[in-house]
Amino acid sequence: MKLHIGCLFTVLLTLVLLPGVRTRGAETSDSGWEHGFRLHSMTFDRNATLPLSTIATFAISSTNPANACTYNGEAGGDQSPELSWTGVPEGTRSFVVVMYDVTASFTHWGMYNISGKATGLPANAGAVGSTFGEQINNDYGIGDQSYDGPCPPTGTGVTPLVHHYVFTVYALDTKLPTLPTFGVFLPGAQALYHALLAAGRGGHILASASRSGFYSAAAPPGPSQ
Repeated sequence: MKLHIGCLFTVLLTLVLLPGVRTRGAETSDSGWEHGFRLHSMTFDRNATLPLSTIATFAISSTNPANACTYNGEAGGDQSPELSWTGVPEGTRSFVVVMYDVTASFTHWGMYNISGKATGLPANAGAVGSTFGEQINNDYGIGDQSYDGPCPPTGTGVTPLVHHYVFTVYALDTKLPTLPTFGVFLPGAQALYHALLAAGRGGHILASASRSGFYSAAAPPGPSQ
């Protein structure tokens, strides 16, 4: 069933990716339902530590080596994970995928206008210049429209060390308008969320589904499966 304006509050909660929020006919928490739209991944298990292949390759602070995105000296791969979905609602014309750090209120990735015929995205689909969909400039603000993985700080006194990451896919019965670029200002997460809100008001979000993972540079990396 479509989400109409009366369900806008549900859409708002879904957009900020709070665990446990569900829309009718869809799984938007990792507990899930037995039926409906579901998100899967061969890259990481549900509620497991994200593998190094998905972790950023750079340091968020050049003055604090503890913030380098490594574990025991091994660098991250900075590749978006493999994702797939099942139970696609009838009438789906496009998908939107978002990766959001619930702990830090930080968007790492946004891709929209993914083909409605797609059944998922391969690993590293979020690379610069990807042809799988249109991408936003993430909250790192480093000037490219792509995926940039987690790099939670681990300096002394930083809490919490472990961050909670949620990947969410939205099924829409329309395509979103291309988000505009204004000079050096690339479209970012807020532009995509406003577009999704507008789609929700128009009843165009058919379903959503999510999958959680966790990461801390102070904790061992998760399994590759």
